[in-house]
Amino acid sequence: MKTQKSLMLLALVLGALPLAASCTAPATPETIELTYSNFFPPTHLHSVLAEQFCEELGERSGGTVDITYYPGGTLTPAPQVYDGVVEDISDMGMSVLAYTMGRFPATQLIDMPHGYPNGWVATKVANDFYRRFTPEEFNDVHVLYFHAHGPGVVFTTEKPVRKMEDLEGLVIRSTGVGAKIIEALGAEGYGGSQGEAYELMSKGTVDGSLTPREVLKGWNQAEVVKYVTGCYDVGYTANMFVVMNKDKWDSLSSDMRELFTEVSGEWIEKHGKVWTYYDKVGIDYFLTFDGRELIELPDAEMARWVQATGRLVDEYIEEKTAMGLPAADYEDYLLERTAYWTDRTPTEEFCVEYVEKELLE
Repeated sequence: MKTQKSLMLLALVLGALPLAASCTAPATPETIELTYSNFFPPTHLHSVLAEQFCEELGERSGGTVDITYYPGGTLTPAPQVYDGVVEDISDMGMSVLAYTMGRFPATQLIDMPHGYPNGWVATKVANDFYRRFTPEEFNDVHVLYFHAHGPGVVFTTEKPVRKMEDLEGLVIRSTGVGAKIIEALGAEGYGGSQGEAYELMSKGTVDGSLTPREVLKGWNQAEVVKYVTGCYDVGYTANMFVVMNKDKWDSLSSDMRELFTEVSGEWIEKHGKVWTYYDKVGIDYFLTFDGRELIELPDAEMARWVQATGRLVDEYIEEKTAMGLPAADYEDYLLERTAYWTDRTPTEEFCVEYVEKELLE
């Protein structure tokens, strides 16, 4: 009797198994929730690109990646973005390497005068440099990509600068390598982030800024700047990072890492075009204001500026070689890459058309 009951119970259990299996929902990938801190204001096109970067990862991952985006330094202020990623305050971050001067000794050379004609070239060179040398200074994060602005110029609020001597006695906002450059040209440097520049100039705390033309429109600085001196041939830049918390990166699957790497590679090109676009429209916007002047240096005067700032590279090589870095190799590579990408640079018109079609519409 017990045997008969046991067989009947076993049959009932086995019969119920297919039904139980059919009621179980299929396994779904676990959502990857991340945060992204950026110092650019939300309406700036580099901020728009960062937000689109987050959306693109979400779309291509089928909704698996969910990134909460914090523009305008709302999660971590510009100088603290990198440390914020290291310390897991944010999972990803974008800011300027020069805001923590001395922390990135190898990459610092990229910012120095190399005659970058535009931000597209500087962006390409910065990424090539990292892939070639992979400096140990980034071992505490995972690097996604870099982008860098076009040649910096001199802004002044009251006094026009037509020759180097006109800079004497002026206080010029600058950061990192920019501070060394403006001091080599005869002015006094004043440390301040781009987010502080408008207020510093409007209040008269500084007499101007050493910066790319982009900020005239991207940060609305055309409202307070009266003179722009186009010292383009000096060709310095400021390299900007997009990095990810190392532990968070290590926790991703190989497929997900491949996706992040693929999208990052595409965004390098986008940022480069945006930099070139902004330099063009920044000047156009500046000249719509009354009483504004764009000062173009004569060739002989431009050569004086290039000579005065060129020694900074020699000093860097001597100093960093003593630290054990292959600084001369760095410099040779940067010069070769700058020439390579300059020969392949898209026109301003092409970049403007791209931005107007892909980002502004």
